[in-house]
Amino acid sequence: MEKEFVVIGLGRFGGSIVRELNKLDIDVMAIDSDEARVNEYADIATHAVIADSTDETVLKSLGIRNFDHVVVAIGDNIQASILTTLILKDLGVAKVTAKAQNDYHAKVLDKIGADTVIHPERDMGRRLAHKLSNSSIMDYLELADEHSIVEIIAGPKLEGMSLLDLDLRANYGLNIIAIKRNGHITVSPDPGEYIQRGDILIVIGHDNDLGRFESKLEDN
Repeated sequence: MEKEFVVIGLGRFGGSIVRELNKLDIDVMAIDSDEARVNEYADIATHAVIADSTDETVLKSLGIRNFDHVVVAIGDNIQASILTTLILKDLGVAKVTAKAQNDYHAKVLDKIGADTVIHPERDMGRRLAHKLSNSSIMDYLELADEHSIVEIIAGPKLEGMSLLDLDLRANYGLNIIAIKRNGHITVSPDPGEYIQRGDILIVIGHDNDLGRFESKLEDN
């Protein structure tokens, strides 16, 4: 069966989730206390509802516990975000993803049971900083516990080297998990694979080790 989603908070972040789910032909209920915002998504979401998500009775009446995944995308009211998340978990919602405004907000969301806590503005800032600071970096995705995945485009320094020659695991504690080449992806590439200019290396590892490798690529 297809999953059903709820997005609470229809600012730029929550609204973008609703739009993308709609493009994927996935059922989504959109909730906000602002009538104008709800009207904006009336023709996009499967259901668009004006409601106060901090009112447990209202959420119960919407059958919120029957949905597979609820995204709390409230961006301008930390108290409402926390209370909404708490109510959702108390009502037995299986999966709750909540947007955090800052580290303190994230800690509270985590402690009250949010299954996933995201920092969209902070994460986007970090991704942009990595791309701006190093011309070899195409994309950067932060994982948990100070580990990340980075897409690195192979330039002259890497061209012609085999993965065995590069030996990122021994030299930097990193692992190349895939190579993108001419629109094709090779997962767990052979150590004897030679790197071609323009290859995109998908590398995973600790942030400090990734930083050392990125610096090496920028040297000289």
